[in-house]
Amino acid sequence: MKMLIVYTYPNHNSLNYEFFQRVMEGSSDNPHITEIKVLDLYEEGFNPLLVFNEQKRRRDMHTDPGTEKYRKQITWADKIVFIYPIWWGRPPAMLMGYIDQLFASNFAYKDKKGHFPEGLLKGKSVVCVSTMKGPTFYPLFWLNNAHKILMKRVLFNFVGIKKVKFFEFGNMESPKGKQAKKLEKIYSYFKKVNN
Repeated sequence: MKMLIVYTYPNHNSLNYEFFQRVMEGSSDNPHITEIKVLDLYEEGFNPLLVFNEQKRRRDMHTDPGTEKYRKQITWADKIVFIYPIWWGRPPAMLMGYIDQLFASNFAYKDKKGHFPEGLLKGKSVVCVSTMKGPTFYPLFWLNNAHKILMKRVLFNFVGIKKVKFFEFGNMESPKGKQAKKLEKIYSYFKKVNN
């Protein structure tokens, strides 16, 4: 299994980065995972801004040379892992800009006249590892699970990715020692996952 990790947090001295490290450690100890590629959006200097003008049209996003290497990464991967914080009930603008540009028509999905669009990323799976300052139950009770609905139903299911796993960790500003079980849970999952 080939795995792409998309890490979206501006600080490597953070719990988010510790989660990234545990994903890497578990995956490296997993015989089912044969190759791993990492995309650190902040370190990469990814530009999340959409630009449409006479030279850059929305309908041509699937062939944009500026995002070609990222499209190749998605095509290559069997499993895509997103590691990010939840800010104001949703992923960071950096990650949303990546999604806006990469999950484009004629690459991630295809419009069909008179029919529901066809997802073109079938057969892939996704894992979302997200953190938040508030309690873990906050998105469910106050936001009606908007984060999961956005990521699973609106995005991944639409482009044909049906297998989506979420790890949402709350209370991340608690003392660091209290995060050990959460970090171990991520390591254990990635050590064993096989599809």
